[in-house]
Amino acid sequence: MIDLLLHYWPLLLALVVAGMAAGLAAGMFGIGGGAVIVPVLYFLFDGMGYGETAMHVAVSTSLATIVLTSVRSVMAHNRHKAVDWDIITSWAPWIVIGALVGMGLSGFLSNKALLGIFGTMAFVLAAQLFFGRPTWRLAEEMPGGAVRGGLGIAIGTLSALMGIGGGTFGVSLMTLYGRPIHRAVATAAGWGVLIGLPSALAAIVIGWGREGLPPFSLGHVNIAAFALISVFTVAMAPVGAKLAHRMDAALLRRSFAVLLSLVAARMLWNALGL
Repeated sequence: MIDLLLHYWPLLLALVVAGMAAGLAAGMFGIGGGAVIVPVLYFLFDGMGYGETAMHVAVSTSLATIVLTSVRSVMAHNRHKAVDWDIITSWAPWIVIGALVGMGLSGFLSNKALLGIFGTMAFVLAAQLFFGRPTWRLAEEMPGGAVRGGLGIAIGTLSALMGIGGGTFGVSLMTLYGRPIHRAVATAAGWGVLIGLPSALAAIVIGWGREGLPPFSLGHVNIAAFALISVFTVAMAPVGAKLAHRMDAALLRRSFAVLLSLVAARMLWNALGL
């Protein structure tokens, strides 16, 4: 055991730092931490020589960690009475369906294709977060019927392909439909469970028996990364939630937008093989 720890200590230390950063991000932005976890895990596993499966494992492991982080984050926000449970429950079936569709599609995509999807969508989200204004509205109420179903499936699918909680898309959607930013962040945190749990279970099945996986992997979910990151994201998510309720909403959006755009650029650079 000591030899194992000595051999993998840089990886373990990086996972601890990633978990702390992801927990803060989950609480502050309602994003489930995936926008931090996926790039960190990808570059770690790619650097260890598992380039062919690095992105699949990064995405799937991130989705697994999002489950615990999301629960902890939404509970913290609920103490501030900021969570809209009606939105969470009414959108749940469509988001779960989308998550399963997205994870199913990922099994047919190459490592570079997943990198390209992550990088492209991350740029789009960063632009919306940075340039978007709280006054922008599509409507004053969240959509229902077929529109809700279509949007819910789309959010679940894209989130599963990127390895992120639905909050990244959910916050943007809810603010466009008239929800204040802090309430949108709190509510979107609850969508992480709906995406992470079914996606992670599907990833284990899809990746079962695949060659070239990093050590400690169960299908496409890396158990060592899941355990370490989960501990620290759960611990740090309440801290992030407290900061979110004390900070300026515009500063929150723009700070994360800058971080996300830098990560997106690096992921696209790798996807293009540059």
